[in-house]
Amino acid sequence: MKKITMLLLAMSIAFSQNQLIIPPAMTGNNFELTLQESEMEFFPGIFTQTMGVSFPILGPTLIMEKGEEVNITFDNQLPDTTTIHWHGMHVPAEFDGGPHTPIPPNTVWNPHFTVKDHASTMWYHPHLMHKTNEHVQMGIAGFVIVKDDEEALLDLPREYGVDDIPLVFQTKTLDDNYQIVTNMDSSGLDLYLFTNGTIDAYFDVPAQIIRFRLLNGSSERSFNIGLDNNESFSVIGTDGGLLAEPVELNQLLMSPGERYEILVDLNDMTGDTISIMNFGSTIPDGVYGAGTVGGMGGSSIPYYADNSLNGSDFTLLELRITNPTDAPITSIPASLVTVSPWNPDDVDETRTIQFSPVNMGPDGALNGPFQFNGQPFNINVVNYEIPLNNVEIWELQNQSQIAHPFHIHDVQFTILEIDGQAPPLHMQGWKDVVLVPPQNGTAKFITKFEDFSDTSVPYMYHCHILTHEETGMMGQFIVIDTSSAGIEEFESLPTDFTLYNPFPNPFNPNTSIRFDIHVDARNVSRIQIFDITGRLVDTLIEDILEPGIHEIQWNGSNQPSGVYFVVLEIGNHAQTQKLILLK
Repeated sequence: MKKITMLLLAMSIAFSQNQLIIPPAMTGNNFELTLQESEMEFFPGIFTQTMGVSFPILGPTLIMEKGEEVNITFDNQLPDTTTIHWHGMHVPAEFDGGPHTPIPPNTVWNPHFTVKDHASTMWYHPHLMHKTNEHVQMGIAGFVIVKDDEEALLDLPREYGVDDIPLVFQTKTLDDNYQIVTNMDSSGLDLYLFTNGTIDAYFDVPAQIIRFRLLNGSSERSFNIGLDNNESFSVIGTDGGLLAEPVELNQLLMSPGERYEILVDLNDMTGDTISIMNFGSTIPDGVYGAGTVGGMGGSSIPYYADNSLNGSDFTLLELRITNPTDAPITSIPASLVTVSPWNPDDVDETRTIQFSPVNMGPDGALNGPFQFNGQPFNINVVNYEIPLNNVEIWELQNQSQIAHPFHIHDVQFTILEIDGQAPPLHMQGWKDVVLVPPQNGTAKFITKFEDFSDTSVPYMYHCHILTHEETGMMGQFIVIDTSSAGIEEFESLPTDFTLYNPFPNPFNPNTSIRFDIHVDARNVSRIQIFDITGRLVDTLIEDILEPGIHEIQWNGSNQPSGVYFVVLEIGNHAQTQKLILLK
């Protein structure tokens, strides 16, 4: 790869400001989406290759109602296998979108579930092993806004794109041709800020109370959010829902994966301009984005000292204030919703997870790779089997030199302690990411694993610095219903074919793949085997088949042990089952 000199290039070329992209909103119960390659003219006359969801970069904001059943289709028109994870949402494991549910090229994935979350700001993004960082960096991500009856009673801004604004902050590495660099060795050169996929963005906002839904969608960088006039703003929501009451701050630290909702008072400011800032100069040491991280024994992150964003104050979005709307929100509620954390007296189990580098030298303690409890991620190993309805405390201990944003799938939690102290008020709501401080820092949270159990598809937990996750800082758990009846059954939507679980599974070296074509499909039926990285390893059938039950054998003797996926495609629809080859 060419030597990356984009900082000098950026300084030498004057680019005008760009109007902020507001992702289009989709409402209702059915969402049809396409994963696609495209290009964007971020800079005049220069086209950058991107990926997006039904759009050249990012994807539409999906607005959902608590208690409603939603049906989503993702048509993967990428030349690559991917997944889509519902970050923060409480959904069945089979629809969670982790690395166990790949979407091969030219197939359709059809998650469907009942929305169970509080009113909140969630998001969706890829989560395939060794592809997460690449696909997120190229542009695949989108907001989910959940609404509920309790939030609807509050006098809050909620006119999407006018006084209710989603903002995702991301930094990327670009090469000399202004193309996105996804090689993780160059991640420390993330010199370009994108706000909603926009370079050097501005936005016209009315002079009233404005609700911003903030998402840190960066692969590594934390942001310290504030206003350039040093005025305070009100935090009203965390990852998983609204707070009990607004909390005034003038700076808000956000690590990768975190969301916060804030209210900014722009009353009587028509004609003014203010900026939402990153105050990198006050990010704590050891957090990616601070002026210094680590440093013990002279260790450093590659390119970190050369990256002008680290430790710097810079604009995230310029706000140009216009006349208020016809029915403006002009005040901030004194109280919000009831937040009812789980009771520590009801805890069934406490788990401890230690973060440690694979190599304990100074460079390893700062750069990794990192692991949980002395073991790097192994997709064939389920780290925890958690009984359904367990209330648990998870204690996180960070033995590395850098802070790690810990994210868990399936559940929301409340934080009990950070470094032995109660969390600040603005973090005392529902969360799914917690930044664990470096150098023996600790965090402790409480949660309950309710509603969903699945013995075959795990949920994940991991560091949300994607370069750490990709190199092994991840684990997985299954939730097991120990009762005879089960809590809830989820049936697939009616289809014209069914792919059954292969048997035996695990297997060595042969397994039987059985499927049923219910009607005359009149389309080519194809069965393919993919490995965990999405690489096609075998095609077993490619033909027009008669209705009825079919069975075919796969011999994995020429493949290494590991997780594989058998994908049955008929037309542009597909079903997937997981295979485990144990030699």
